[in-house]
Amino acid sequence: MSQQIVKNKIEEFISKADFIIDSCDVVDEDGTLWCSIRTPDSRFLIGRDGDALRSLNYIIKKMVEKELGEEQCPEIIIDVNGYQKKRMDTLKATAHMLAERARYFKSNIEADPMTAFDRRIIHMYLEKEKDIFTESIGEGLNRKVVIKYVENRI
Repeated sequence: MSQQIVKNKIEEFISKADFIIDSCDVVDEDGTLWCSIRTPDSRFLIGRDGDALRSLNYIIKKMVEKELGEEQCPEIIIDVNGYQKKRMDTLKATAHMLAERARYFKSNIEADPMTAFDRRIIHMYLEKEKDIFTESIGEGLNRKVVIKYVENRI
């Protein structure tokens, strides 16, 4: 049911913004609704470094929260022409590389500053590693992930 609500909200918002969408598919992956949009207007919906896409995601989430209630609203990730999937794959590859570097040097490795969403992807990707611990440090736009090597983590 929430999949159809999310799809309707996305289609309604994008049509009112006068953009064209070729398709909008919503799939539930472990409680997160992945909304895959195909459109010739991707540069406007993604924006510079994904800024417009993050805003679109926030607006749609608030619209769905209003209809379903905050407690019932699932996690929503909107992907335009595969941008989010590529971004997540890149973040996971970066996290893997930094974790390997932390293991090799047996020290802490700091990633570049990134958004809360990007930091969350790295934390989630590395949470199952037995010898790696992650934490976020810094404030505002300078907040980043530190990947720590821990020899005897249980």
